[in-house]
Amino acid sequence: MTPQAKLIFTSSLILGTTITISSNHWITAWAGLEINTLAILPLIAKSHHPRAIEAATKYFLTQATASALLLFSAMMNAWHTGQWDITQLTHPTACLILTSALAMKLGLAPFHFWFPEVLQGSPLTTALLLSTLMKFPPMTLLFMTSPSLNPTLLTYMAILSTALGGWMGLNQTQIRKILAFSSISHLGWMAIIVSYHPKLTLLNFYLYSLITATVFLTLNTIKTSKLSTLMTTWTKTPALSTMLLLTLLSLAGLPPFTGFLPKWLIIQELTKQSMAPAATTISLLSLLSLFFYLRLAYCATITLPPHTTNHMKQWHISKPTPSAIAILTTTSTMLLPISPLILTTV
Repeated sequence: MTPQAKLIFTSSLILGTTITISSNHWITAWAGLEINTLAILPLIAKSHHPRAIEAATKYFLTQATASALLLFSAMMNAWHTGQWDITQLTHPTACLILTSALAMKLGLAPFHFWFPEVLQGSPLTTALLLSTLMKFPPMTLLFMTSPSLNPTLLTYMAILSTALGGWMGLNQTQIRKILAFSSISHLGWMAIIVSYHPKLTLLNFYLYSLITATVFLTLNTIKTSKLSTLMTTWTKTPALSTMLLLTLLSLAGLPPFTGFLPKWLIIQELTKQSMAPAATTISLLSLLSLFFYLRLAYCATITLPPHTTNHMKQWHISKPTPSAIAILTTTSTMLLPISPLILTTV
């Protein structure tokens, strides 16, 4: 892909995202989502591999369906209430259809089936965009319409997402698929709290995007996409492997790291809302995903492979760690002590 084409597609992504997050009319929000979808498709299919073409086709079909549902929901609401404003969504059937459309856009269970397949067929940098930037516009729409949505339905979808994200990621050997199921699991945490404390959903999304960006950029630097090759990377880049270990533990939500902050705040808020059973359930289900994070972390820092692999042993390279990854790793692991400062912005 030529630099000019890359520039056009990247600019279109930024434009589509900006249009959607800054709009208050359903048609402009829909137009921004469509620009986003059309701009990311060439980036998914740029390798011309059959799997990449398949991923782009699946992505296009699911996103087109979700956009059609979103437009249908907006038109139904306008038909009954005369309002095209995003925050004025009041018709119950329109709210239900919109919940389905946004769940399909985000990859929230039970509309999650496309996401692992699309991520597996995409290059690591495009997979990073799909996991973070492409979820920002639908997440913004979820934030804006949260007072109108059904909290019980969102709670059930959130618990299902956390369960399926943890359960289906257990037997995966492809790192991109593991990170896709990790994303589905995290979306469950965001969806469960959006009706009660929408700003916590955004905080969780920001921190998740930050930590996931670190993981994807590190994997892209060490050119690894499978667990079997991850086992041999310690000899090549021990510093990056150590950073990857800490970032994965943060993504798992273990206490001394940044990733613990949103989980702690969400459990606290759910308890205040008399939803202790839901908080207990989602916390126990996140232990499933903890297992595959620990497995990834173990494979990243193993100094000798436990069995003979078919991969050529990597030699140590004395290249410095990219400064962007160093900064991202620091913020991905060390923001917990300044949580009182972060809480003042929420």
